[in-house]
Amino acid sequence: MKSHARVVVIGGGAVGVGTLYHLAKKGWSDVVLIERKELTSGSTWHAAGLLPLFNMSYSVGQIHKYSVELYNSLQEETGLHSGLSTVSNIRLATNQDRMDEYMQYKGVAETIGVNVEVLTPDEIIAHWPLAEKEGLIGGIRHPDDGYIQPADLTQAMAKGARDRGAEIYRNTTVTAIERVNDEWKVTTDKGEITCEHIVSCTGNFARQTGRMVGLEIPVIPVEHQYIVTEPHPAIKERQAQGLPEMGVLRESDGSWYMREEAGGFILGPYEKGAPVCYFDGPDDDSEYELFQEDLERLMPHIESAIARVPAFGEVGVKKVYNGAIAYTPDGSPIIGPAWDLPNFWLNEGHSFGITATGGAGWQLAEWIVEGEPTIDMNGVDPRRFGSYATKSFLKEKNEEAYANVFTIHYPDEEREAARPLRTTPCYDRLKSMGAVFGQTFGWERANWFAPEGVPQEDHWSFRRSNWFEHVGNEVKNVAENVGVLDMSAFAKARIEGPGAEAFLEYLTANKLPKKKGRVTLAHALAPRGGVHSEFTIMRESDESFYLVSAGAAQRLDHDWIKKHMPTDRSVSFTDLTNSMGVLVLAGPKSRELLSRLTLTDLSNENFPWLSAQKIDVGLAPAIAARVNFVGELGWELHHPIEYQNHIFDALFKAGEDLGIKPFGIRAMNAMRLEKSYRLVGTEMSIEYSAYESGLHRFVSTKKNADFIGRAGLEAWEAKGADNAFVTLKVHDTDDADAIGGNPIYQGDVLVGRATSGGYGFRVGYSIALAMVKPELAGIGTIFEIDILGKKHKAEIVAESPFDPDNNHLRA
Repeated sequence: MKSHARVVVIGGGAVGVGTLYHLAKKGWSDVVLIERKELTSGSTWHAAGLLPLFNMSYSVGQIHKYSVELYNSLQEETGLHSGLSTVSNIRLATNQDRMDEYMQYKGVAETIGVNVEVLTPDEIIAHWPLAEKEGLIGGIRHPDDGYIQPADLTQAMAKGARDRGAEIYRNTTVTAIERVNDEWKVTTDKGEITCEHIVSCTGNFARQTGRMVGLEIPVIPVEHQYIVTEPHPAIKERQAQGLPEMGVLRESDGSWYMREEAGGFILGPYEKGAPVCYFDGPDDDSEYELFQEDLERLMPHIESAIARVPAFGEVGVKKVYNGAIAYTPDGSPIIGPAWDLPNFWLNEGHSFGITATGGAGWQLAEWIVEGEPTIDMNGVDPRRFGSYATKSFLKEKNEEAYANVFTIHYPDEEREAARPLRTTPCYDRLKSMGAVFGQTFGWERANWFAPEGVPQEDHWSFRRSNWFEHVGNEVKNVAENVGVLDMSAFAKARIEGPGAEAFLEYLTANKLPKKKGRVTLAHALAPRGGVHSEFTIMRESDESFYLVSAGAAQRLDHDWIKKHMPTDRSVSFTDLTNSMGVLVLAGPKSRELLSRLTLTDLSNENFPWLSAQKIDVGLAPAIAARVNFVGELGWELHHPIEYQNHIFDALFKAGEDLGIKPFGIRAMNAMRLEKSYRLVGTEMSIEYSAYESGLHRFVSTKKNADFIGRAGLEAWEAKGADNAFVTLKVHDTDDADAIGGNPIYQGDVLVGRATSGGYGFRVGYSIALAMVKPELAGIGTIFEIDILGKKHKAEIVAESPFDPDNNHLRA
């Protein structure tokens, strides 16, 4: 074993080998992989379908598309077949909600360049003649999809990596990992090796690997079963006639997939009740252990499969496999940097490892070598989970994620397991007012409020759901009276010290507020000039700043801050998220209401827009910041969390005659669309330059300080933009709005995609925020936008269709 390498990859499954392959492909030949046994491929596991529907976001879809392209090219490169069988993938729909899901998915796929065909029931049977069409209303088909043999893929990528100079050490066990002299030291049973970077790709052993470096990695496996049958005469006859293999068949509403295997069938159910296993990782000799099969759990799926494919019930069972598959709380893998550790990378939690191993390795190699990925990876970033993800939490959520692989994934879906967990003091008060909660980063947040007599429950849909009317009424009340929104889940921190100002000037692209009590919106750019994070920054004193960012990005944003802080102790970081609550007061009567509870002068002259002051609210101390995300007069009231209910009760008592009512996240989102306010991960990301996102006024290239991403942004601008941010008025909508990912056309030419959308209750029409080709970004330009398979006229309107001059905010 060599004594030093640039990167050590731990884990020799397809995910680890794929990472090694792409690092070598990037030109880093001084990379090694350590595998405790032989190179593996998931043992008995296989991959049926490489383009999974449930997580087909724009970004994750690109990862899977790349994987398919890579697998098609490996044989030419290495001389070894990747094991890919391109037989297509067919998904069945038995109800309209499922078909809506498929049409939304098809729209996203078109923006990526993935071919999706819509099928009638008769066309489905033409592709799968052994199936019955009873109950089908349609389906979709990926002609370029199929399944893959993991062992072949692993060996092909291993050869590609070795051919570029990478080394692989088999039958070598890692026993310790330490940080020594700004390097990592990996101790194995064959010796020690130091390195700059470590990538953990250890599958079911992820928690053991994490413990070596003090990480609680949010991965626990779940038992997964599949059935292999004896050959069936009909399939053997098809083979004898030279007919093509039938595609992977997915009965989503039955929660199973099926394909041909050696003249018979494979059935892969995803049942409810499948238990987690290996809480702390497998024993050394149980890596490929198979558990006792449990056919009783599978019977509903077996019966469903026989009803759809009667031939499946006509053959004997050859083998039932029951083994462990790594899972995370949301079912997506964790790919990216570990929190609080330098140069330690995670590529874990792949429940569909083979489907993404190529794309995951590709983006992780970009991240390590170039300093950032080329695709927005927030949906799979390890830092999307926090310390709330305990082992007990993982048990409930991972089992839930497994059971819901095939359920319809609505845009307003909120899963129930392991909730409520993190609640603010006013949670019970909001619940008594009719709150229907969602969660972000473990926090319960009110999505909307059910009026008296209306059930406090969501009816999820791709169309306007049961909450649509009530959210509209919440918006109306905020626009006419005054509303309160609990935003305590915001990530909050204090940056202070003699180097704080210089550090924040380096961290963010905007100028910092110069006067105490002033507030600014600032963006932390990624090295190439896209947007990594967005912060509201309040100057508290010469050496102290209060930062607020999205609640879902708490670990991500705070890790970004800490990893860029100077090491000379001139700057300190304090996480205030759990100790500070936030109540948003918004609406034209908010000044009148707050004036009844404070001695502070709230006039424009004393308390202008984009300023903050310490005030009393009732008897409680608070920091009142005159900012909000809804475009109305108002204040964010930041307060020590123990005073929340005092402030909450005082507001509702004093505002009773002013029409005060609570409002939720969905009302806030509807109002932010009307103001063309961007969100990180939709309108702002590393995939768009800050200028493409329309952030020109928030980028100060004239400030004296250099800032992260400045050179990259200037280079991006010099080569020219590929996208321009626009606001669209969508015509002739009746029961469905754009939700993001919708393709935008001129004629038959794809020219852009919606990033988010919804109904603007104050302006009275449907809105989509979008990225389009820059040459088409003029006001008045007409497009067509696809919403659930139907094209609607869409017209570019000026930014902030509601109150474009900000008269309400400045009132």
